[in-house]
Amino acid sequence: METNILCIPVLLPLVVGFGLLFLPNKLKLRSGALTLIISFVTFVLSIRIFALGRAEYSWAVLQISDFNLELLLRTTPLGAFILVFAMGFGVLISLYSLESMAGARRTNEYYGAVLLTIGGSAGILLSNHLLFLLIFWEIVTASLYVLITTGGRNSNFAATKSFAMIGASDAAFLLGVMMAWGLSGTFVITDIGLATTSTLPVVAFLLLMMAAITKAGALPLHTWLPTSGEHAPASVMALLPAAIDKLLGIYLLLLIVRDIFVLQSAALSTVLAIIGAATIVVAVMIAMVQHNLKKLLSFHAVSQVGYMILGIATMTPVGIAGGLFHLLNNAIYKCCLFLCSGAVEQQTGTADLERLGGLGKKMPITFATCLIAALSISGIPPLNGFVSKWMVYQGVIQMGAAQTGSTAALWPVWLTCAMFGSALTLASFVKIIHSMFLSRLPSDLKDVKEVSSFQTVPMMVLAAVCVLLGVFYHVALDRLIYPALGVGAGADVLTGTWQSTLATALIVIGVAVGLLILLIASFAKKTRIVPTWNCGEQMSNEQMIVPGTHFYKTVSNMGGLRQLYSGQEKGYFDLYDQGGRFGLFLTRFLRWMHSGLLPMYLTWVVVGLLIVLFVVCGIW
Repeated sequence: METNILCIPVLLPLVVGFGLLFLPNKLKLRSGALTLIISFVTFVLSIRIFALGRAEYSWAVLQISDFNLELLLRTTPLGAFILVFAMGFGVLISLYSLESMAGARRTNEYYGAVLLTIGGSAGILLSNHLLFLLIFWEIVTASLYVLITTGGRNSNFAATKSFAMIGASDAAFLLGVMMAWGLSGTFVITDIGLATTSTLPVVAFLLLMMAAITKAGALPLHTWLPTSGEHAPASVMALLPAAIDKLLGIYLLLLIVRDIFVLQSAALSTVLAIIGAATIVVAVMIAMVQHNLKKLLSFHAVSQVGYMILGIATMTPVGIAGGLFHLLNNAIYKCCLFLCSGAVEQQTGTADLERLGGLGKKMPITFATCLIAALSISGIPPLNGFVSKWMVYQGVIQMGAAQTGSTAALWPVWLTCAMFGSALTLASFVKIIHSMFLSRLPSDLKDVKEVSSFQTVPMMVLAAVCVLLGVFYHVALDRLIYPALGVGAGADVLTGTWQSTLATALIVIGVAVGLLILLIASFAKKTRIVPTWNCGEQMSNEQMIVPGTHFYKTVSNMGGLRQLYSGQEKGYFDLYDQGGRFGLFLTRFLRWMHSGLLPMYLTWVVVGLLIVLFVVCGIW
């Protein structure tokens, strides 16, 4: 009877969410409360499922002759712990949305899509059948499209681009599933286990990997994410691209690496390592020069995926554990950062960093939570982002010491990219914190106030988890990460020499001593405050503001980088834009071919016959 609980987090949100899509607008005030209740119920059930251990559920949906289509659900340590956090994000975003989406025109569609996302995510994480996993995957993709379109002006293009790119990768997903079925004779994930020793399994692996990294937002299939970040509501970005999409994409990557395939090709590890390292560096370089807050955070969401992929590519226990732990940590602090950006945009009416500043005193809770999340994503100890990055670094070093082949030989390159990416991430968030909270307050923002508790509570919860998972990281590793990877608790080989308790104590003592010195100095001598000297000229408040967006202007103007940044802004490296240009070229070419002139048609007939004779018939 207890195994029936597996289907409730899947079917309950899907049924209610589908119903909300058609709920009359006059009942929209109740849709938010209903979504919060359903999301909380699924969160409680996910905790119960996690406590169950291993369990299975089956439901015969269709049977034709010897073909039997069953909804097969199962719990695994990996899927169960990701399920808990995915459902937890659903609760926090539902609570945050009660205020942020108040007064919106398409509230019912928004909340319906949120529930469809929750139900589809639960189905992916519990499914043991590739076809049903694909169905739930498509439900989440469709929900993302609906959620992005609720962003108002210009959001339709972002939604279309996201749907087109993820939809194309989903077509690769379908083809990979059918190839895996043809090679193994089954859709049951636990019964596949294909060795990548021949061409077809390698092709199937690459197709499924394409779907995974597109959903997660890795290079070169990442461009849908920054476009969405610029136009979609912050709560949407916090729920899907920042959190759940990352969880699902990397979950699928781990699934195909560990369960569906048996990696026996060093070239595939090299491909993963190249994607991971390139994603880290390229995305963070682009993020540094962005002026739109949500677009900047979106590029950082892309960059952080690189650490997860690089950790998995090491194929070492510490590297894979670090990649999985970073998946969890990134979802937490990135969700917090997007919620903070949404609060700032809601209160100021803009996400342009050049028009922000001085909000630290106006929005102290948002400032504190954003600062904690920013330090965490930058890998500053003792927060959670440092621990998982530290483990990825160790994985790269261990790969170089214990393995052979091209991937292991290039370990200094992978390590340099990972550490360089962390330094640039910190530099980017110095710009963000200065631009939003520490610079001079613009005159038009003097009446800004903190957001309501519906929005501050989720941010505070996420910021607190960043601290707890950093200081007490061993609890998360022993209870969540190690069991998910089949590693015994207390495996010191995976943690290195980092002692978070001692380091935290020393940091607290250092901060306390600094505050004490500042307090003594303030009492010893009264500080004299005078106007800024500007050679006697009277300057307006706006003229006295030093915008943080100019911090790295010299980087974008450097020779070589300037051309790359310009090409990136023009879409030269965007597969979506280039695909569109190629489609237009192909259309013009076909239009030229079909000119209506008889000699042109006779020419193509002759060319076609020659191809048939030479290629098909083998006549030469």
